Amino acid sequence: MTKDKLIVALDFSTLEQAQRCVLACGEEVTYYKVGMELYYSAGNEMIAFLKEHRKQIFLDLKLQDIPNTVSRAVRVLTRLGVDMINVHATGGLKMMQAARQSVHEEAQRAGITAPKLIAVTVLTSMDEAEFAALNYKTTVADQVVALAKLAQQAGLDGVVASPQEAAQIRQTCGKDFLIVTPGVRPAGAATQDQSRITTPVQAIKNGADCIVVGRPITQAADPQTAAHAIQQEINHKG
Repeated sequence: MTKDKLIVALDFSTLEQAQRCVLACGEEVTYYKVGMELYYSAGNEMIAFLKEHRKQIFLDLKLQDIPNTVSRAVRVLTRLGVDMINVHATGGLKMMQAARQSVHEEAQRAGITAPKLIAVTVLTSMDEAEFAALNYKTTVADQVVALAKLAQQAGLDGVVASPQEAAQIRQTCGKDFLIVTPGVRPAGAATQDQSRITTPVQAIKNGADCIVVGRPITQAADPQTAAHAIQQEINHKG
């Protein structure tokens, strides 16, 4: 049983909003995701705040560019001392390999633990129709698994994927491959802009190591109570 299975997405536009949410969740949440909106707004101030409160940090910037650019970017991000960062698997094998090398070299140079490096597969907002419009000649699930295998070949620690593909990734990539799943909604919660979703307990049963939950917690009247309910569900597998 561990609280590290729940990562709360701090999808806020200001430092003050995000800080209030972290304080409201108290000790119930140990792991937070800082995405583009918050990082572009509050940047390293938010990272420093979370570290001061002894929280783990998933820096979700979804890097994708030529290998050299991503390689140099992840060196900078590694020095922040966060626990996990990500790139897009569609950036390709060479990009992911370059990122992995830079993360480990920079962590060693700085004398810190290297953050987990994971790859985004197919965004959880996409359904089959939207995916088909991109002219891929495969299903979403097959593409997700193919990208997971590519990320593993590149030496990455794991992937971001919808909980609907978690079981197949686990079967294909093995027990030590990290699977982080957004697109998780407690029973009865609104789906909002997510398409390929499941409940927290189903995501864990499917093989996810960590689930990412945002608005069902951050927009709740009592974020701590909402987080506690999800912790209870995933810890007791329903």
